[in-house]
Amino acid sequence: MVGVVITEAGNNPKVKSLVYVAAYAPDANQSVNIITKDAYEVRKIPAVPGRGKPIVNDGYIHLTDETVIKHFAQDLPEAEAKVVAAVQGRLHASALNDTVSNPAWKTKPSFYIVADNDHIISPILEQEMAKKIGAETYHVKSSHVAMLSQPEEVSKVILKAVKKL
Repeated sequence: MVGVVITEAGNNPKVKSLVYVAAYAPDANQSVNIITKDAYEVRKIPAVPGRGKPIVNDGYIHLTDETVIKHFAQDLPEAEAKVVAAVQGRLHASALNDTVSNPAWKTKPSFYIVADNDHIISPILEQEMAKKIGAETYHVKSSHVAMLSQPEEVSKVILKAVKKL
């Protein structure tokens, strides 16, 4: 969901560029649910193994510990993946339907890190979104949490985004 947030919040004049890390990059009037339905149900991109059933309580979603360990953070040591599972935030299910009104990537330089071993968002879909937004694209051999498993590589891209300004 961070990608959706920066897509809209990136319009703030203090934001000079955007860096997407294994994230959704919606267009105007798109939500995560719209993007995923189009990708997996309409265009039949092969589903990733982490797209199972999340736990929903009182309208809030979170992943099972098993999903976090095996599919969200599968390249972290198991003890670290268990910590990620324990501290994961909850997301209100309605957020998956929230649409973007004015994508900042249309006017700001954008960078995209495709996580080639992502089990949460298909790397094929990540590559497509990166291309759609015209992002300078980088690939890392990582899970969905590239910023944790490959922090040096992610930092290099962030620094490139800063230097490009």
